[in-house]
Amino acid sequence: IPGARVTHVWTDDPADAPKVAAAARIPNIAARAENVIGEVDAVIVATDKGHEHVDRCRPFVEAGLPVFVDKPLVDNEADLEQFRRWVIEEGRPIMSSSSMRYCKEYMPYRASTHELGELRHLCVTTAKTWERYGIHALSCIYPILGPGFLSARNTGTIGRNVVHLKHACGADVTVVATKDMYGGFGYLQICGTRNAVQLRSHDTYYAFRAQLVDFVRYLRTGVRPFPFSETEELMRLQIAGTLSREQDGREVLLTEIA
Repeated sequence: IPGARVTHVWTDDPADAPKVAAAARIPNIAARAENVIGEVDAVIVATDKGHEHVDRCRPFVEAGLPVFVDKPLVDNEADLEQFRRWVIEEGRPIMSSSSMRYCKEYMPYRASTHELGELRHLCVTTAKTWERYGIHALSCIYPILGPGFLSARNTGTIGRNVVHLKHACGADVTVVATKDMYGGFGYLQICGTRNAVQLRSHDTYYAFRAQLVDFVRYLRTGVRPFPFSETEELMRLQIAGTLSREQDGREVLLTEIA
Protein backbone atom coordinates (compact mmCIF):
# COMPACT_ATOMS: atom_id res chain seq x y z
CA ILE A 1 0.00 0.00 0.00
CA PRO A 2 1.85 3.14 -1.16
CA GLY A 3 2.93 5.37 1.70
CA ALA A 4 2.01 2.91 4.45
CA ARG A 5 4.61 1.03 6.49
CA VAL A 6 4.52 -1.27 9.51
CA THR A 7 7.44 -0.01 11.60
CA HIS A 8 7.00 -1.72 14.99
CA VAL A 9 5.80 -5.07 16.30
CA TRP A 10 5.03 -6.44 19.74
CA THR A 11 3.84 -9.95 20.63
CA ASP A 12 2.54 -11.59 23.81
CA ASP A 13 5.35 -14.15 23.63
CA PRO A 14 8.61 -12.21 23.19
CA ALA A 15 10.08 -15.15 21.26
CA ASP A 16 7.54 -14.63 18.48
CA ALA A 17 8.41 -11.01 17.74
CA PRO A 18 11.79 -11.59 16.00
CA LYS A 19 10.17 -14.21 13.75
CA VAL A 20 7.33 -11.87 12.76
CA ALA A 21 9.76 -9.00 12.25
CA ALA A 22 11.99 -11.09 10.01
CA ALA A 23 9.13 -12.53 7.96
CA ALA A 24 7.36 -9.18 7.49
CA ARG A 25 10.46 -6.96 7.35
CA ILE A 26 9.45 -4.91 10.37
CA PRO A 27 12.48 -2.92 11.55
CA ASN A 28 11.61 -2.38 15.23
CA ILE A 29 10.59 -4.75 18.03
CA ALA A 30 8.89 -3.08 20.99
CA ALA A 31 9.68 -4.31 24.51
CA ARG A 32 6.16 -3.25 25.58
CA ALA A 33 3.15 -2.59 23.40
CA GLU A 34 2.74 0.91 24.83
CA ASN A 35 6.29 1.81 23.75
CA VAL A 36 5.06 2.45 20.20
CA ILE A 37 3.10 5.51 21.40
CA GLY A 38 4.88 8.54 19.96
CA GLU A 39 6.58 6.40 17.30
CA VAL A 40 3.64 5.47 15.06
CA ASP A 41 0.60 7.13 13.45
CA ALA A 42 -1.81 4.25 14.13
CA VAL A 43 -1.97 0.81 15.74
CA ILE A 44 -3.29 -2.58 14.60
CA VAL A 45 -4.46 -4.87 17.41
CA ALA A 46 -4.30 -8.21 15.61
CA THR A 47 -5.83 -10.68 18.05
CA ASP A 48 -9.18 -12.44 17.64
CA LYS A 49 -10.19 -12.68 21.30
CA GLY A 50 -12.93 -10.13 21.80
CA HIS A 51 -12.80 -10.11 25.60
CA GLU A 52 -9.20 -8.81 25.48
CA HIS A 53 -9.72 -5.88 23.15
CA VAL A 54 -10.78 -3.15 25.57
CA ASP A 55 -7.65 -3.66 27.68
CA ARG A 56 -5.39 -4.03 24.64
CA CYS A 57 -6.74 -0.91 22.94
CA ARG A 58 -7.10 1.39 25.95
CA PRO A 59 -3.50 2.77 26.06
CA PHE A 60 -3.60 3.70 22.38
CA VAL A 61 -7.14 5.08 22.43
CA GLU A 62 -6.33 7.25 25.44
CA ALA A 63 -3.14 8.44 23.69
CA GLY A 64 -5.26 9.59 20.74
CA LEU A 65 -3.97 7.03 18.24
CA PRO A 66 -6.29 5.54 15.60
CA VAL A 67 -6.73 1.80 16.13
CA PHE A 68 -7.74 -1.05 13.86
CA VAL A 69 -9.05 -4.01 15.89
CA ASP A 70 -9.19 -7.51 14.47
CA LYS A 71 -12.53 -9.33 14.53
CA PRO A 72 -14.52 -9.73 16.65
CA LEU A 73 -14.37 -6.33 18.27
CA VAL A 74 -15.97 -7.71 21.47
CA ASP A 75 -17.80 -10.76 22.77
CA ASN A 76 -19.79 -9.20 25.63
CA GLU A 77 -22.14 -6.29 26.26
CA ALA A 78 -19.98 -4.34 28.71
CA ASP A 79 -17.06 -4.13 26.27
CA LEU A 80 -19.37 -3.19 23.42
CA GLU A 81 -20.66 -0.31 25.52
CA GLN A 82 -17.07 0.83 26.19
CA PHE A 83 -16.22 0.89 22.49
CA ARG A 84 -19.50 2.66 21.79
CA ARG A 85 -18.57 5.39 24.28
CA TRP A 86 -15.14 5.78 22.70
CA VAL A 87 -16.48 6.00 19.15
CA ILE A 88 -19.90 7.64 19.47
CA GLU A 89 -19.47 9.89 22.50
CA GLU A 90 -15.76 10.70 22.28
CA GLY A 91 -15.22 10.46 18.53
CA ARG A 92 -12.23 8.13 18.83
CA PRO A 93 -10.95 6.78 15.47
CA ILE A 94 -11.50 3.03 15.92
CA MET A 95 -12.26 0.58 13.11
CA SER A 96 -12.94 -3.15 13.28
CA SER A 97 -14.00 -5.66 10.66
CA SER A 98 -13.61 -9.19 9.37
CA SER A 99 -11.65 -9.70 6.17
CA MET A 100 -14.69 -11.60 4.86
CA ARG A 101 -16.41 -8.26 4.39
CA TYR A 102 -13.97 -7.69 1.52
CA CYS A 103 -14.14 -11.02 -0.34
CA LYS A 104 -14.29 -10.28 -4.05
CA GLU A 105 -16.28 -13.45 -4.75
CA TYR A 106 -19.27 -11.99 -2.87
CA MET A 107 -19.01 -8.45 -4.26
CA PRO A 108 -21.48 -8.84 -7.19
CA TYR A 109 -24.25 -9.80 -4.78
CA ARG A 110 -23.47 -6.92 -2.47
CA ALA A 111 -24.07 -4.62 -5.42
CA SER A 112 -27.34 -6.32 -6.45
CA THR A 113 -29.36 -9.48 -5.86
CA HIS A 114 -32.04 -8.49 -8.40
CA GLU A 115 -31.55 -11.62 -10.50
CA LEU A 116 -32.34 -13.81 -7.46
CA GLY A 117 -35.68 -12.18 -6.74
CA GLU A 118 -36.72 -11.51 -3.16
CA LEU A 119 -34.25 -13.13 -0.78
CA ARG A 120 -35.64 -15.92 1.40
CA HIS A 121 -32.67 -17.82 2.82
CA LEU A 122 -28.91 -17.34 3.18
CA CYS A 123 -26.62 -20.03 4.58
CA VAL A 124 -22.94 -19.62 5.42
CA THR A 125 -20.51 -22.06 7.03
CA THR A 126 -17.24 -21.67 8.91
CA ALA A 127 -14.78 -23.60 11.03
CA LYS A 128 -13.70 -22.92 14.62
CA THR A 129 -15.88 -21.33 17.28
CA TRP A 130 -18.86 -19.01 17.12
CA GLU A 131 -17.10 -16.61 19.49
CA ARG A 132 -14.02 -16.21 17.27
CA TYR A 133 -15.20 -17.08 13.74
CA GLY A 134 -18.92 -16.37 13.83
CA ILE A 135 -18.08 -12.80 12.83
CA HIS A 136 -16.46 -14.10 9.63
CA ALA A 137 -19.73 -15.77 8.65
CA LEU A 138 -21.83 -12.78 9.68
CA SER A 139 -19.61 -10.46 7.65
CA CYS A 140 -20.31 -12.51 4.52
CA ILE A 141 -24.03 -11.82 4.64
CA TYR A 142 -24.36 -8.43 6.36
CA PRO A 143 -23.37 -6.31 3.32
CA ILE A 144 -25.90 -8.26 1.24
CA LEU A 145 -28.89 -7.88 3.58
CA GLY A 146 -27.85 -4.69 5.34
CA PRO A 147 -29.09 -3.57 8.76
CA GLY A 148 -32.32 -4.90 10.19
CA PHE A 149 -31.47 -8.14 11.98
CA LEU A 150 -34.07 -9.02 14.58
CA SER A 151 -32.99 -12.08 16.56
CA ALA A 152 -30.62 -15.03 16.93
CA ARG A 153 -31.30 -18.61 18.04
CA ASN A 154 -28.35 -20.96 18.58
CA THR A 155 -29.48 -24.58 18.95
CA GLY A 156 -25.97 -26.04 18.84
CA THR A 157 -23.08 -26.52 21.23
CA ILE A 158 -19.74 -24.80 21.82
CA GLY A 159 -18.10 -27.04 19.22
CA ARG A 160 -21.04 -27.21 16.80
CA ASN A 161 -23.02 -23.97 16.58
CA VAL A 162 -26.17 -23.84 14.45
CA VAL A 163 -27.53 -20.30 14.50
CA HIS A 164 -30.80 -19.11 12.97
CA LEU A 165 -31.00 -15.35 12.38
CA LYS A 166 -34.10 -13.40 11.38
CA HIS A 167 -33.98 -10.23 9.28
CA ALA A 168 -36.61 -7.54 8.87
CA CYS A 169 -36.67 -8.09 5.09
CA GLY A 170 -38.21 -11.52 5.70
CA ALA A 171 -35.10 -13.57 4.94
CA ASP A 172 -33.89 -16.33 7.25
CA VAL A 173 -30.15 -16.81 7.74
CA THR A 174 -28.44 -19.97 8.92
CA VAL A 175 -24.86 -19.84 10.19
CA VAL A 176 -23.06 -23.08 11.04
CA ALA A 177 -19.76 -22.79 12.93
CA THR A 178 -18.26 -26.22 13.61
CA LYS A 179 -14.91 -26.50 15.34
CA ASP A 180 -13.12 -28.81 12.87
CA MET A 181 -15.07 -28.03 9.68
CA TYR A 182 -12.12 -26.47 7.86
CA GLY A 183 -13.42 -27.76 4.53
CA GLY A 184 -16.51 -25.61 4.92
CA PHE A 185 -14.94 -22.23 5.58
CA GLY A 186 -16.42 -19.41 3.53
CA TYR A 187 -19.23 -21.24 1.71
CA LEU A 188 -22.21 -18.97 1.05
CA GLN A 189 -25.57 -19.89 -0.45
CA ILE A 190 -28.15 -17.24 -1.34
CA CYS A 191 -31.69 -18.34 -2.25
CA GLY A 192 -34.38 -16.08 -3.65
CA THR A 193 -37.82 -16.32 -5.19
CA ARG A 194 -36.40 -16.54 -8.74
CA ASN A 195 -32.94 -18.06 -8.48
CA ALA A 196 -30.14 -19.16 -6.15
CA VAL A 197 -26.35 -19.03 -6.12
CA GLN A 198 -23.54 -20.81 -4.26
CA LEU A 199 -20.26 -18.99 -3.66
CA ARG A 200 -16.97 -19.63 -1.90
CA SER A 201 -14.20 -17.33 -0.80
CA HIS A 202 -10.76 -18.25 -2.19
CA ASP A 203 -8.54 -15.16 -2.48
CA THR A 204 -7.69 -14.38 1.13
CA TYR A 205 -4.79 -12.12 0.12
CA TYR A 206 -7.17 -9.83 -1.78
CA ALA A 207 -9.55 -9.67 1.18
CA PHE A 208 -6.88 -8.88 3.78
CA ARG A 209 -5.24 -6.27 1.57
CA ALA A 210 -8.56 -4.58 0.78
CA GLN A 211 -9.29 -4.43 4.49
CA LEU A 212 -6.00 -2.65 5.21
CA VAL A 213 -6.47 -0.34 2.21
CA ASP A 214 -9.78 0.74 3.77
CA PHE A 215 -8.08 1.39 7.11
CA VAL A 216 -5.29 3.44 5.52
CA ARG A 217 -7.86 5.43 3.53
CA TYR A 218 -9.73 6.10 6.77
CA LEU A 219 -6.52 7.37 8.38
CA ARG A 220 -5.87 9.70 5.46
CA THR A 221 -9.39 11.06 4.98
CA GLY A 222 -11.09 10.68 8.34
CA VAL A 223 -14.09 9.20 6.51
CA ARG A 224 -15.29 5.85 7.84
CA PRO A 225 -15.60 3.13 5.15
CA PHE A 226 -18.79 1.98 6.89
CA PRO A 227 -20.68 3.33 9.90
CA PHE A 228 -19.87 2.11 13.39
CA SER A 229 -23.55 1.13 13.68
CA GLU A 230 -22.75 -1.78 11.35
CA THR A 231 -20.01 -3.05 13.66
CA GLU A 232 -22.33 -2.55 16.61
CA GLU A 233 -25.16 -4.59 15.04
CA LEU A 234 -22.76 -7.39 14.11
CA MET A 235 -21.45 -7.54 17.67
CA ARG A 236 -24.99 -7.64 19.04
CA LEU A 237 -25.71 -10.57 16.71
CA GLN A 238 -22.62 -12.38 17.92
CA ILE A 239 -23.43 -11.76 21.58
CA ALA A 240 -27.06 -12.84 21.03
CA GLY A 241 -25.89 -16.10 19.42
CA THR A 242 -23.73 -16.92 22.42
CA LEU A 243 -26.46 -15.97 24.90
CA SER A 244 -28.98 -18.15 23.07
CA ARG A 245 -26.70 -21.18 23.19
CA GLU A 246 -26.11 -20.67 26.90
CA GLN A 247 -29.88 -20.49 27.43
CA ASP A 248 -30.77 -23.76 25.69
CA GLY A 249 -31.51 -22.30 22.28
CA ARG A 250 -33.85 -19.52 23.32
CA GLU A 251 -34.58 -16.94 20.61
CA VAL A 252 -32.74 -13.78 21.72
CA LEU A 253 -33.96 -10.47 20.33
CA LEU A 254 -31.29 -7.94 19.41
CA THR A 255 -33.22 -5.39 21.44
CA GLU A 256 -32.21 -7.38 24.54
CA ILE A 257 -28.53 -6.62 23.91
CA ALA A 258 -27.63 -3.25 25.41
